[in-house]
Amino acid sequence: MSAYVVDTNVAIAANGRNTHADEKCQLRCIEVLEDICARRVVVVDDGDSIFGEYSRRLSFSGVPGVGDKFFKHVFDHMSGGRRVRRVSITSCSDHRRRFEELPGNELDPSDRKFLAAASVGCATILNATDSDWSEQDALTEYLGVAVCQLCPQHAFRQMV
Repeated sequence: MSAYVVDTNVAIAANGRNTHADEKCQLRCIEVLEDICARRVVVVDDGDSIFGEYSRRLSFSGVPGVGDKFFKHVFDHMSGGRRVRRVSITSCSDHRRRFEELPGNELDPSDRKFLAAASVGCATILNATDSDWSEQDALTEYLGVAVCQLCPQHAFRQMV
């Protein structure tokens, strides 16, 4: 069964509020999150760094957004181990790494928890609107982590 680390921006785009994602992107995120909730494995860290970010940006209500429904799904299945797999990642004081599982890097520090969890959990990262993932493709390739760009139109920094 495929395993995924879901960047928070995917759930935010699926909710359709407070996002710059266009309608096509929002619909793609909805489809993917519904599929994940129905038949895939979500990987989060056992220190709750990822879940903590979800809890700051999403709602337990599951209404009205599919992103909120995904968040509730993660919460409901965190202790079961079958639908949500918790992996150990180790914080470190090296500000260029933040986690022992990562080499020094230029990835946004707030995204490093996703990369560390994906590396340990042999999972694919799902991204909707964050250009950092495309800008750091050498790092993800080095770690053997695939990044699925759900909305390529938003995955690259716009040049002015």
